[in-house]
Amino acid sequence: MKALVLHAYNHLRIEGMTDPEPGPHEVVVAIRACGICGSDVHGMDGSTGRRQPPIVMGHEASGVIAVVGAEVRDWRAGDRVTFDSTASCGECAYCQRGQINLCDCRRVFGVSCGDYRQHGAFARYLSVPQHILYRVPDSLSFEHAAFVEPLSVAVHAVGRTGASPDDTAVVIGAGVIGLLTMQVLRARGCQRVIAVDVDESRLGIARLCGAALVLNSAKEDALAKILDDTNGAGAALVFEAVGVEATVDTAVRCAAKGGSVVLIGNVSPRVGMALQAVVTRELSLLGSCASAGEYPACLELMASGAVDVAPLISAVAPLAEGPEWFRRLHDREAGLLKVILTPGDEK
Repeated sequence: MKALVLHAYNHLRIEGMTDPEPGPHEVVVAIRACGICGSDVHGMDGSTGRRQPPIVMGHEASGVIAVVGAEVRDWRAGDRVTFDSTASCGECAYCQRGQINLCDCRRVFGVSCGDYRQHGAFARYLSVPQHILYRVPDSLSFEHAAFVEPLSVAVHAVGRTGASPDDTAVVIGAGVIGLLTMQVLRARGCQRVIAVDVDESRLGIARLCGAALVLNSAKEDALAKILDDTNGAGAALVFEAVGVEATVDTAVRCAAKGGSVVLIGNVSPRVGMALQAVVTRELSLLGSCASAGEYPACLELMASGAVDVAPLISAVAPLAEGPEWFRRLHDREAGLLKVILTPGDEK
């Protein structure tokens, strides 16, 4: 099969690899669509340390079952599926509590770090454990179904809070996760969502995703605007979807007393913190990692139209064009948001 391999940092190329064979409890999925995640782009250049070459990246995927393992009973060749980005063990204490994102033995597809190497879905085929598979409704295209993974991150993050319709929510970062978080908040009934970013085109999409107020922090004092909009109180809910010190600081400072700040962004390993603002205003700081079983809810949100991913798709391209699209994303080309590669076009 053909696969897009990170051969060395900043060096992606199409290579031939052996077709995978399923284990007894696995299926081989013929990948039809796989989104390029921001973590893949940062992994490509080595900045995160979690994509150590050589590795096949990719964890936002959908496809069709091609082969089933000997002990697989509930799945058949031809089934349309997506799968969790995390292969959890199902046996540790965290898995038993439903916190599969915290599994002691978790392995994320397309990640190679100091602890493990797990090839991902920028390839024609991928072996996947049957217990992390989900059926894709016929009404969803494979390209849209590839959004289940990033949407699950947004649903999980919102679920970390007690969001209610009366809450004002701020989402800092109008990338894919931030934009999906805005839509999830609106689907949960949150009437006022404020979006903050430095990119006008992304703020335009934020309006389509339900943001009542959009703020360009490169051109205006976003913190002052948020405080003014909330009569000086700040927002009950703040979602930080960038992961650098400046945006984390803004998130903390624009939260209301007793409010919640959910940290989703994960670019910088360390950031400074306005500690006294957190302590004296009794803020709840909540980390949000991946997802924990939210895939069925995400599929329903998309199938029902409550979440629309179409405005987030910038391009759909064959796997062979992957190196060029990675370069364009890495260069932060204006107007680019989500690029989806289609390994099914490669033989």
